[in-house]
Amino acid sequence: MSELPHVRPERPAEPAPAATAPERLSALDALSYLCALFAVATLAIWGFTAWELPWNIVFGIAAPLATLLVWGLFASPRAVIRVHPFARGVVELLVYLSATIAWWSAGQAWIGLGFAVVAVIVGVLSGRRRLS
Repeated sequence: MSELPHVRPERPAEPAPAATAPERLSALDALSYLCALFAVATLAIWGFTAWELPWNIVFGIAAPLATLLVWGLFASPRAVIRVHPFARGVVELLVYLSATIAWWSAGQAWIGLGFAVVAVIVGVLSGRRRLS
């Protein structure tokens, strides 16, 4: 036992400060999130109301799930598959277009048109910010 080295405990090293501060969320990020959430909810409503009984359950569940899958793979801020910002914009546009068409097919053209205008404006502004 006497052959053990004499060791003094030392204080652990302090962690290095982060090189960059995390990005702060802006109002544009919140609007983009709300547009995506509205599109998913629209497709769920469309799926449950536009079809007869056995198919309304299938489309009411499958339409928003497919939208969330595509959004998560290509268009979300933490996308699984990183694509060019132009391709990401196309994916966002297709999701918003499908929600707009769902409102139009339900006979609510003004809601679809209003959503399309808001979604395109938010998409253009956030796309410009991503490219800069």
